[in-house]
Amino acid sequence: MTNIRAIPALDDNYIWAIEAPDSNAVTLVDPGDYQAVHHYLQREQRQLVAILITHHHHDHTAAVHQLQAAALPVYGPEKEQISGVNQPLREGDTIAIESCNLQIEVLETPGHTRGHLSYWTEGRLFCGDTLFSGGCGRVFDGTIDQLYHSLCRIAALPGSTLLYPAHEYTLENLAFAAIAEPENRAIERYRHQVSRRRAEHHPSLPTTVALEQEINPFLHSGNATLKKRAEQFCGHSLTSESEQFATVRRWKDHFDRQR
Repeated sequence: MTNIRAIPALDDNYIWAIEAPDSNAVTLVDPGDYQAVHHYLQREQRQLVAILITHHHHDHTAAVHQLQAAALPVYGPEKEQISGVNQPLREGDTIAIESCNLQIEVLETPGHTRGHLSYWTEGRLFCGDTLFSGGCGRVFDGTIDQLYHSLCRIAALPGSTLLYPAHEYTLENLAFAAIAEPENRAIERYRHQVSRRRAEHHPSLPTTVALEQEINPFLHSGNATLKKRAEQFCGHSLTSESEQFATVRRWKDHFDRQR
């Protein structure tokens, strides 16, 4: 099985390096910082063979042109205009990266952006900015309904699935989760675990589908306590799970602005 390494980048991004088990080949997911990638490749003596892009935001794509000097395949969403992507993808496509011994399935997970992709391989999902540990992405040029259905899709994956989001937002997300679901003891336990890891300068990621089903309020749209709390925030009754999800997303946006 391939090894996954986190390359910290910018303020809170992770560029995921998918390292071949029996060669120096590596595939990168969302390289938004050329210097971080360059230092990693030099330090680890790795040869970059392919790039996977989840969506068009600059902090996920900024290094593509500098890395493309070797005429690499750059995979990305067909539904978004991303300079440097030469292998456009859509739902159901598969990728074979032989030098990394990788077979990758492509899932469309829009909402954060309209063409956002996630990449599934070896029981792992590289989910970009669709899902974060304890949270989810904001809606930019996608829709809230798209984001809701994308998260439902991720939540339906096997519980053992390892999830690799692109940002270290876990503690910030859990601060909101503890307010949204004050009776959920799993959230507080996880906050202590993550606090210890971050104090030791370790990533909080990857997470798993099973863990997120426990602690992520954006996967709890059928939860009665969360529904009541969301109704208190918006001041009216909520009649569907998707409406509850949208309200919790607005609540999180408001919470972030107040911090």
